[in-house]
Amino acid sequence: MREKKVYKKTYRTRNRHARRRRRSPMPWVLLLLLLVTAAAVFWLHGRKNKAEAAPASTEAASSSPELSESELYYQQVQQTAALNATNTAPSVKDPAQWQANAQALMARLQAEENLTKKGFTIQQKEGFPYLLAVNRAASTVTVYAANEAGQYVVPYMAMVCSGGTDTPLGYFSTPVNYHWRLLSGPCYGQYATRIWSSYLFHSVPYYTQHKDDLEYDEYNKLGSLASLGCIRLEVVDVKWIYDNCPIGTPVVIYDDAADPGPMGKPGTIYIDPEDEALRGWDPTDPDPLNPWDDKYLTGTAIRSEAAWEEYNAAQKDGRWTGSLNPADLRGESHDSKIEGTRG
Repeated sequence: MREKKVYKKTYRTRNRHARRRRRSPMPWVLLLLLLVTAAAVFWLHGRKNKAEAAPASTEAASSSPELSESELYYQQVQQTAALNATNTAPSVKDPAQWQANAQALMARLQAEENLTKKGFTIQQKEGFPYLLAVNRAASTVTVYAANEAGQYVVPYMAMVCSGGTDTPLGYFSTPVNYHWRLLSGPCYGQYATRIWSSYLFHSVPYYTQHKDDLEYDEYNKLGSLASLGCIRLEVVDVKWIYDNCPIGTPVVIYDDAADPGPMGKPGTIYIDPEDEALRGWDPTDPDPLNPWDDKYLTGTAIRSEAAWEEYNAAQKDGRWTGSLNPADLRGESHDSKIEGTRG
């Protein structure tokens, strides 16, 4: 057997082997370090580019198109119309389309033979600023003002109402109005304006001629067919007709269940039948004794800018409060000889 040689490790040999071990992986380590460094530089460069792009992106977002003036107005009209609608919600159409909607509707109504036979026209009657259009099927009254050409095609205000299956269709002129009016029941209506025969615009009925004696269950039916034929409205709306539509004002009554009118259909206010403190009053009655919150005084009508200006002006100059009914009023209407008035 050959004798195995044993080499004694000297400092020189140990150091040479160590240098050999350190030197052999050196190219791979350097390559790895270079790759890591390059990746880090690339990553940092990307971060810098993103950081520099962020303000531009934010600036682009901030300068992106916001709501237009007409869109903001539409939003405002919707919010205002919904403010007091605690029962049924309003259905408000885009104000930018009100005019076109009105012209299309009036063109259609002028083509209806049953209306033209009765003399229906959109030409303004001298001395009468408004036309009242009642959509019986949709329980909506739309007020039209005249345009520069003297035609009733400018949507002014929309009011929620309740007519009935006996409400007559056709074209009429108002002949008389009343502070209070005896109705079938018997019951009573405030700020009544006769349309034709025994059919009137009036408030939701009261059991007696007291403003705190409202038929509140009937009030909660506003927006649906509920009357014996008259057109019931919120006090704020029927009083507006009483104050602003002189005797002789034209009225057209038609049916269109699918389309309430050019402005849409207002919502309604709910009266809690269990609330003995509030239930006897119409929430929109401007009488100072009304216990409801003042916010309800504007009702639920959808108003144009012109209608709001007129309403606010009437509050300031005393026209609105100057025609208030007394809180308690007994006695018959001055023409109670006309019997059969429909509530």
